[in-house]
Amino acid sequence: MKYRIGHGFDLHRLEPDLPLIVGGEQLAHDRGCAAHSDGDVVYHAVTDAVLGALGQEDIGQLFPDTDAEWKGADSRIFVEEAAKRMRDAGYAIGNLDVTVILQRPKLGPHKMAIRENLAELLGCAVEQVNLKGKTHEKVDALGENRAIACHVVVLLKREADGAGDSA
Repeated sequence: MKYRIGHGFDLHRLEPDLPLIVGGEQLAHDRGCAAHSDGDVVYHAVTDAVLGALGQEDIGQLFPDTDAEWKGADSRIFVEEAAKRMRDAGYAIGNLDVTVILQRPKLGPHKMAIRENLAELLGCAVEQVNLKGKTHEKVDALGENRAIACHVVVLLKREADGAGDSA
């Protein structure tokens, strides 16, 4: 296939005295993600979007939260593995669209750094990465600052050399 589309989603509880890492950036906040790894919802959702576009196992199958090896792991590792699999299959990023849902803190001051982090990890131009921050209008766990979520849609395109599978 010339193009493949994937969707990723992640959600974590926010709890006091934990770091809040979003797209590889540690944000100043009074709470952070309760997770087996570092809980980076952006990196987790991006990983699943890329793996999903490829029709491969998801992040939980590749990096199970029952495996002590991934306890406290930097989620950058997960994106790097998904990017490697993408390249090995003969694909590159067409574009990536990321929506982070959290009541606070605001993502505005961090958007460019997060986009740059993603572009570096995925081997694409920053212009191919979009990031939006949304609140949940104080509704439910997301709006009450008890959780953070992320949706990602990715378009992969076949590399010009035609490498990879014929699916």
